Amino acid sequence: MPRITKGDGDSIPRRNVLKGIGALGAAAAGAKFATGDAAAVGSGAAYQYYHTDWATIESDLSTIAGQGYDAIQVPPAQFSRVYKHEREYTGEKYDPPLGYQPIDLLNFDSEFGTESEYRSMVDEAHNQGLDVIADAVVNHMAAGGDTFERKVTLDDIPQFGSDDFHPKCDIDYSSDYSVEGCWLVGLRDLKHESSYVRGELKKYVDKYRDVGVDGIRWDAAKHVPESFFADYANHWASDVYTVGEVIPESYDGKSKLDYLQGYADTGMSVTDYKLYHVMKNEVFYGPGGDMSKLAGAGFVNRDPYSALTFAGNHDSPDPAQSLLAHAFILTYEGYPRVYSEDYGVGDDAIGNLLWIRNNLAGGAAYDRVTDSNVYVFERYNNVLVGINNSTSWQTRSAYTSWRNRDLNDYTGDQNSRADGNGYAEVSIPPEGYVALAP
Repeated sequence: MPRITKGDGDSIPRRNVLKGIGALGAAAAGAKFATGDAAAVGSGAAYQYYHTDWATIESDLSTIAGQGYDAIQVPPAQFSRVYKHEREYTGEKYDPPLGYQPIDLLNFDSEFGTESEYRSMVDEAHNQGLDVIADAVVNHMAAGGDTFERKVTLDDIPQFGSDDFHPKCDIDYSSDYSVEGCWLVGLRDLKHESSYVRGELKKYVDKYRDVGVDGIRWDAAKHVPESFFADYANHWASDVYTVGEVIPESYDGKSKLDYLQGYADTGMSVTDYKLYHVMKNEVFYGPGGDMSKLAGAGFVNRDPYSALTFAGNHDSPDPAQSLLAHAFILTYEGYPRVYSEDYGVGDDAIGNLLWIRNNLAGGAAYDRVTDSNVYVFERYNNVLVGINNSTSWQTRSAYTSWRNRDLNDYTGDQNSRADGNGYAEVSIPPEGYVALAP
């Protein structure tokens, strides 16, 4: 699939996308957190790193910027339990993960590099026109025990003591109280109701802001009460984009969309796990997946300005038809994120999709064809996208906003024309996609 490049003199606006998303998300929540250029929403995407040193990320930044990304998401910066070599104890690549068992929230010398290297990476990202989304662990501190080389006692944790944690208990996922107050996989659960704990967490957020990050991802957000974000954390980070890792469950009769909505209403974006699960389990698991299930599938369909969409990450593997899932999120509404271990920094197919997103994929999305093999949608008056997950060519007649207009395919050679009534024939290759625009 060819890479489409921009012409001389063209430029993609950068470093205003996250602020634009934050402004609209906060406005939708009835809050006044971030300000920015709302017109920027709809362009760009984030590139997620995991278990990657700051120096390695910094060396990639010019390529990432050239691809058309607006931002990078990077692992937690604070000093944490678990060394790189300790992963050998389990044999799993990222089990346990690095960076997610904090010991000292204000010490930014970690397994990924020094604080100086972190600051250098942030500065170079800004030089390249990229925003940086930091990963903040605010639910818990490191576990104890002697499984690993670094046994952590309360004496090792400088900010907190025994009175700053909830009593140890196992999570009952049928109870909101248990999800928010018990210990996630044995990790010491912080008392967010404590003013002292909140004060120490604010120092942590302030340090991230001091090093110049442009966004914060709240790790394990669903294990923290919504009120903590509504009343405190999102206010501390009022000048940056915030997004919560929220994996929805159906608690107390709440739907998965309502569960996500509760956290979005605090003034932040949320990870669209509702869409991810539909894509992985019902649509893109291979030929035979039901493409019609994409219609209205995610939180992005309820609130596109508060939805961070993704097709895979370090916890959740991408679907079997990974490129088709990425073709969808990179051309649809919401703010998409691509995981570095799914696609390298210079991937041509993703680069082409990013060009389409940045140059064509604006405006509201309207379903045009929804059947078991094909999903066609239009970003109104901008681009018509067709995705086919079957093993044979598929052609459909799709209504469009154009009249008597030639439509060019920005992924290949499947051009078309909208007739006087607005209909265009859309031919899509097997397990492929097209993007048609004047």
